[in-house]
Amino acid sequence: MSELQKDFLFVLIKSLSTSEKRQFKLYVNRLGINVDAKFLLLFSELDKMKEYNEEIIIEKKISSKQQLSNLKAHLYKQILVSLRLNPSLQNSRIQLREQLDFATILYQKGLYKQALKILDKAKQSALDLDEKSIASEIIELEKVIESQFITRSIDGRADELILQSTEINKQNSYATQLSNLSLKLYSEMLTHGYIKNDEDRDKILDLFDKKVKKIDLNKLNFTEKLWYFKAHVWKNQLLQDYKYTLKYAYQWVELFHQNPEMIKNHPVWYIKGNTYLFKILFLYGNIKRIEESFEKFSRVVKSDTFIHNENSQSLIFLNYYNTKMNLYFIKGDFFGGTKMIPELELKMEKHRDKIDEHHFLILYLKIASMYFGSKQYQNTIKYGLKIINSKGNIQEDLLFHTRILILMAKFEAGFDDDYDAFVKSTIKFVKKMRNPGELHFKIVDFFKKIDDQNSTAQLSSFKEFEKQLQESEKNRYDKRTLVYIDIHGWVKSKVRNVDVIEIIKEKVKLK
Repeated sequence: MSELQKDFLFVLIKSLSTSEKRQFKLYVNRLGINVDAKFLLLFSELDKMKEYNEEIIIEKKISSKQQLSNLKAHLYKQILVSLRLNPSLQNSRIQLREQLDFATILYQKGLYKQALKILDKAKQSALDLDEKSIASEIIELEKVIESQFITRSIDGRADELILQSTEINKQNSYATQLSNLSLKLYSEMLTHGYIKNDEDRDKILDLFDKKVKKIDLNKLNFTEKLWYFKAHVWKNQLLQDYKYTLKYAYQWVELFHQNPEMIKNHPVWYIKGNTYLFKILFLYGNIKRIEESFEKFSRVVKSDTFIHNENSQSLIFLNYYNTKMNLYFIKGDFFGGTKMIPELELKMEKHRDKIDEHHFLILYLKIASMYFGSKQYQNTIKYGLKIINSKGNIQEDLLFHTRILILMAKFEAGFDDDYDAFVKSTIKFVKKMRNPGELHFKIVDFFKKIDDQNSTAQLSSFKEFEKQLQESEKNRYDKRTLVYIDIHGWVKSKVRNVDVIEIIKEKVKLK
């Protein structure tokens, strides 16, 4: 998709449902004076377009080039106001802020008792839903009113508000520390990937311990516990400590199951928690646990009480297809998995504007891997190149393993014409990585070595390389390199002269 097609206003309009478009037109025509308003003409024109084209807008004299930017900004704001009024998009947070706005208006009009009545009710709802940031704002406004005007509302009112304010600020402080830590760990994952040595490990542990050691889990409320578990999941992901990643991902999800009313209030974090749980269960190869947890998750997100909007639907889409693909991988059912790919690609196109590029590239890698398992090597290379040729800041680990998968496909298919050139470009890529490990060089050297060997020499190279991989599996920092793409399973299949599916089934049986 070109940059022009990514125009924010155009993408927003294309995201609107039929009912939302109807509501917008009713909203702007409510006073009968906007029928010919330029921003409404612009809306209608953009709604008709399949691709954003600024020249058409200028040609139809809807706006001059100089005025277009302001007109688009005005239309963007009007659409958001219309959506803000849409009952289907209302959630508890929006409703609480609305009550706070109403109370502020009443306060400004000097109707203090009415304002306090609304604030007291909204505050109780905010505390019940663990929305402490909004509760804090409500209390601050209550303090303003009580300190300026003699309301005589309740005896000991000042002490009550001071106590509430102090407690909420303490909880908010915990939440801020933990959310900052979680975000920092997530950033480390995206920018540097998993730890590769003791120095990386010490850095992450030092960062984590400084923030978490003084926090008592038993004193935390729902939101702080949620951030606490999230931070632990990210820390253990970075450390490649899958046992504890599983523990805290499970606690994250169970926190919601123990507080089901919070699923409606935080649907995104419920989906995300399950995403990490399914991901780590996949690494353990536990088919039964994945299927049981996935069935429970599916029941919840399909229920009438679950919040269904574009954001939650996009995240459910990612969770659903990643988990389905993982189940096909664990079972070694590559041919069954490839049957799902056309349906997956249609859904990917539908959700493209709502999901970041990294998650799409992960899906492309899974598609490429599925085609490799079903011996459709041309398609493996096709989807692998989609990742390599993608623009933007792509995670190094993802690029490296994509290159290795392409080399495996080229070797299997006998594509000799550009094999050597691709090996050379991969060696060049590894040398430019921020912190390549010894295993990265061993893998590319192996593919370089087997290029011109006869079948006997190749078998010998595969046997030698399998021993190296067995040693690497004992190294905690090589775990992720061997999990991302199952190169060890492929090498074993060559040494034993069996289909890679047989190796996968043996692994599952052992696990």
